[in-house]
Amino acid sequence: MRASGVKNKIIFFGNGPLADAALAVLERDFEIVFHAREKADLEKVKELKKADPEIHGVLASFGVIIREDVLGLFEPEGILNIHPSLLPLYRGASPIESAILAGETEFSVSIMKLVRAMDAGPIYFQETFTDLPLVKSEIYEKLATAGAEWIAENLNSLPEPVAQDDSRATFTRKFEKSDAFIDPKTETAEEIFRKIVAFQGFPKVKYAFYGLQSIILEAHILKQGETAPLVLECLGDENLSIDRLQPENRKPMDAKSFLNGYVK
Repeated sequence: MRASGVKNKIIFFGNGPLADAALAVLERDFEIVFHAREKADLEKVKELKKADPEIHGVLASFGVIIREDVLGLFEPEGILNIHPSLLPLYRGASPIESAILAGETEFSVSIMKLVRAMDAGPIYFQETFTDLPLVKSEIYEKLATAGAEWIAENLNSLPEPVAQDDSRATFTRKFEKSDAFIDPKTETAEEIFRKIVAFQGFPKVKYAFYGLQSIILEAHILKQGETAPLVLECLGDENLSIDRLQPENRKPMDAKSFLNGYVK
């Protein structure tokens, strides 16, 4: 906040779980004068920023390319982008999901200055967490909260941003419905488990149990000697316990209920 005690004003750009978690923090410390959710909102952003040049911009998972005529209004600090990866790694649309699929055990957040090139702006701040559970909702919340809290503490005295090393950049993609299907004959239990975690929400992992197409909602890798009602035999030495699932056109249920209700 400003020294006078008057809250800084922010235009917030964002959609989805990362944006929701970041906004919950920012609302405590700033006056959110406008929440831009889609491309059509950018005209309103221009109008507000021109009327009050002291308004700041913060973005988290907006999904829309912002033109130079809008970016220029926020110079020199720029629009601050909360990006959930250790940039320049995992640029693009699915950084958290792609990190989960890649087998990462550490998850990071970067605060960068937004530029026209995708996730290529200079870095204000980065932080890495080594102890997060492999639960997508908790990873989203932790990274968004850490990024938003840093902005709340540092917006009035931002450091000089540091350029990214583009030669180290890796890129992610948007996932499609076809990514949902698994093949336990060619995939390990660990690989399938990570898909189940990464694809919660969309595209959701699907598999036909006893001929009935189902979404796998919860699962865990079986420990040695452990038994379970519904087991998916996978490539390698480990198998997967299917704990909760949702058969097509039916309500979610646990494995025992599925077997009792649909397996003769």
